[in-house]
Amino acid sequence: MAADPIVPEQTRSAFIAVIGAPNTGKSTFINRAVGTKVSIVSPKVQTTRTRVIGIVMADSSQLVFIDTPGIFQPSKRLDRAMVAAAWSGAEDADRLLLLIDAVRGIDDDTRRIVETLTERKLRCDVIINKTDAVRKPVLLQRAAEIDATGICDNVYMISALTGDGVNDLIETLAENAPDGPWMFPPDQVSDMPERQLAAEITREQLFRQLHQELPYATTVETESWQQRPDGSIAIDQVIFIERQSQRAIVLGKGGSRIKSLGTAARKELSELLECTVHLKLFVKVREKWGDDPERYGSWGLDFNA
Repeated sequence: MAADPIVPEQTRSAFIAVIGAPNTGKSTFINRAVGTKVSIVSPKVQTTRTRVIGIVMADSSQLVFIDTPGIFQPSKRLDRAMVAAAWSGAEDADRLLLLIDAVRGIDDDTRRIVETLTERKLRCDVIINKTDAVRKPVLLQRAAEIDATGICDNVYMISALTGDGVNDLIETLAENAPDGPWMFPPDQVSDMPERQLAAEITREQLFRQLHQELPYATTVETESWQQRPDGSIAIDQVIFIERQSQRAIVLGKGGSRIKSLGTAARKELSELLECTVHLKLFVKVREKWGDDPERYGSWGLDFNA
């Protein structure tokens, strides 16, 4: 039986909200910081729908990163709920990190974020991400532009993709974390239940494999989770779509697409859970699931935002 981790007499802890425009690399950064996947990633914007926590231990400090949905100009109910969740996470945190894409710079979405931070009198540290994608003069220009806004205390430069600068940033955040008890066991990396993480892994594949709009009209739920005597796990999941006409797209010709989705999700789940995973996917129509208050509650979103 493994011994319980030793907790130092003097501990530090901080809740750190990570905000930014869609697709700036917030989830990639948190996954890199934690050292394992706790938040799904795709090239499409607005992949993250709810608050995701990633926990990092650095010496006597526990850093609890809150990955928030991308902040943009919302138009639909789900969009408004996601943006509200992001700002709620920002205001509740001990420290606020604003991630900026080094390639895009201060785009319209980021400019609106800066304006809101100014209105709410919120200070932040700015993380310029994707330093591997631009040259140094551009990075210096980005730093000068964000410094001129007057909302940031510090500017850091990292590449969440390669890891460059991430460890140095973690060390700095750990050194400046306030004294306080750890909020989670030191060997815990997230507060997301495994059933929910499994559903998110499959939803990530929907974003990666389907065309531009359909992933936003889908959601995934884990219906059953059975631990088998041989140590493997049998998981049944349902992909909910909004219209019957979308079923053929998810299934693919002769079931080829759903088979590809299942294979990719099963492979990643087996690696994350460190055991054999048997995954079955089903497709069901749930009209207007985006207007179902129960769905919002399960995601930790405010239906009336």
